[in-house]
Amino acid sequence: MPELPEVETVRRGLERHVVGQKITAVSQLHPRALNPKSIANLDVLEGARIESIERRGKFLWFVLDRPYVLAAHLGMSGQFLINSSDRRHTRALLTLRRQLKTSELHFNDQRTFGWLSIEESINSIPTSVQRIARDPFDPDYDQAQVVADIKKRDLSIKTAILNQHIVSGIGNIYADESLWLAQIHPESRTRSMKLSEISRVLDSAKEVMTAALKVGGTSFDELYINVNGESGYFDISLNAYGQEGEPCPRCARPITRIKFANRSSHLCTKCQNVK
Repeated sequence: MPELPEVETVRRGLERHVVGQKITAVSQLHPRALNPKSIANLDVLEGARIESIERRGKFLWFVLDRPYVLAAHLGMSGQFLINSSDRRHTRALLTLRRQLKTSELHFNDQRTFGWLSIEESINSIPTSVQRIARDPFDPDYDQAQVVADIKKRDLSIKTAILNQHIVSGIGNIYADESLWLAQIHPESRTRSMKLSEISRVLDSAKEVMTAALKVGGTSFDELYINVNGESGYFDISLNAYGQEGEPCPRCARPITRIKFANRSSHLCTKCQNVK
């Protein structure tokens, strides 16, 4: 699933290509392209002008010259592509125009877990994003408050940083990478951790995601690409995630994969001790 660096890469691409353009036509090509909670069908977008592209965590939204926004979640395989010639997985198609120039914005989604939604905006935040916590790149993100929130809970630290209502944007890839960098075991209990250790994990998350942003995020296949159809290549810099059996870059002990909830965690059992 695309995480914050991948979604932010898409947001930046959309910002360059579609802001200022008018939506002249909309086609919904798959029933699951529209979130069931959408307050209207996509055709209400016709005639709207795109004013900005915003993001919180893994959510995107298009600010329009209308009293509603177009919200989007990429799910497992959602993509926004400009003028794509491959329409096999196009679920919705927006025709855009700036002066006399016309372009097409495709919402592609091979696995159909992503969605688009027409939503009201409260204090500039779409309805579906109201309960999503701020992410570490948000100007109003308060890390001290997040650390205190995590500390008072009795959770594993990985569960805490994956909880989008505590801090948003971090998924399985960047959780494993952040915990490796912070030298904290994913199963460490938050109540047993020092405030400084929790803060170190969050600092590491921002550091790792900043590095990923510089190279367009992480792509393991063609399910995540930016608006120009290009893959990110942070996968070549991964230290823990997906590196089972490879030597730890810090101590050379093989990276281990363990079961974690309904997914896996990758870690160095020497460098990352349980708290």
